Order: sequence, then C-alpha cells, then structure tokens
Amino acid sequence: MTDTITLLKTRRSIPAVNIVEPGPSEAEIEDMLTIAARVPDHGKLTPWRFILFTGEARAAAGEATAALLKTRRPEIDEKSLQAERNRFTRSPLVVAVVSRAAPHVKIQEWEQLLSGAAAAMNLVIAANAMGYSTQWLTEWVTYDADARAILGLAPDERLIGLIHIGTADIPPFERPRPALADIVTRWAPPA
Repeated sequence: MTDTITLLKTRRSIPAVNIVEPGPSEAEIEDMLTIAARVPDHGKLTPWRFILFTGEARAAAGEATAALLKTRRPEIDEKSLQAERNRFTRSPLVVAVVSRAAPHVKIQEWEQLLSGAAAAMNLVIAANAMGYSTQWLTEWVTYDADARAILGLAPDERLIGLIHIGTADIPPFERPRPALADIVTRWAPPA
C-alpha cells in the first residue's frame, strides 16, 4: 500500500485506453467499493450506488450505447461508432457511480449529490492505493436519458461518472495544476 500523503500528492489519471489487464480481483473490488461508500452522508441516506461493468457485459454495454448513438446520429462514421462500441472495454473494470439524490425534508439534494461525488473520488483513491490506475469520465452517456436507462439507471437517477480501473500500460504523466495563489484566499471580516 502507498503512504496516503504520497498517494494524494502523486495520484494521476491515466487515459482509459491505456488502462489494461490485470484488473482488480473480486475481493479487491469489494474492498474498493467498501472504501468508496465511507463518505460523508448527512442523514445516512446513501444517495448513491454503483453499477459494475465487468467481463463480457462491458462489450454488450458498448454495443447497446453504440446502437443508441447510431439512432441519434445516423451519419456517424464507422470509426466513431467503433469507439463507442469500445467505451466499456477500454479498461478491465468500469464502475458507474450513480446519484440517487432526491428531495428530502431535511437534506438538500446538493449535499446528496456531493456525497456521491465523494464516493466516486474515494473509489479512485482506493483503486490507486491498491496499485491500479484510474480515469473518471462522464462523456455523452452521462447526459442522455436513454443512454442512462440502457446502463441501468432509473429515470430519477443521475450518472456521476464512469470510473475506469485497471493497470496502466504507460507511465503516469503530469498535467498543469493551478497555483495556490490563484485559487486560495483568506476570509476577513468586512471593513
């Protein structure tokens, strides 16, 4: 296991197309999801859930979303359609993090949505801590009601993201990060 501070300082996303076998074992997946579920959850509502895309189900999901995309864009070229077919086979494991945020007498939907986003980030951190590479993607399926239905979401659920998990076939690379001076201010009482 990686030291937590080192992990947080060095974590990188790897493009999903560069995440290959081996993927996590069933026991590792269970550990990852257990860790992902340990997030702030005001009211203990569990306003999120996970859908796993593994094995042959990954190709079937890609075929289904490709068929939908073809109906949306009949003129789509074969290369783009094949990329859609491969959406869920780009990595050994894809976890859809689903928000079940809903109106509640005490807990704002915004808080519930943030809890789901925290679950997604915990999943990313857990997978990275176990030595796997990840990428959190949204893409068009996140925003299309019919695609969400194909992926197993109810009409009132939202897709927080697809977390791709496996082993990197390239070394991690850095991207520009914001300078703290550009994003941090100190609050002071009004004069």
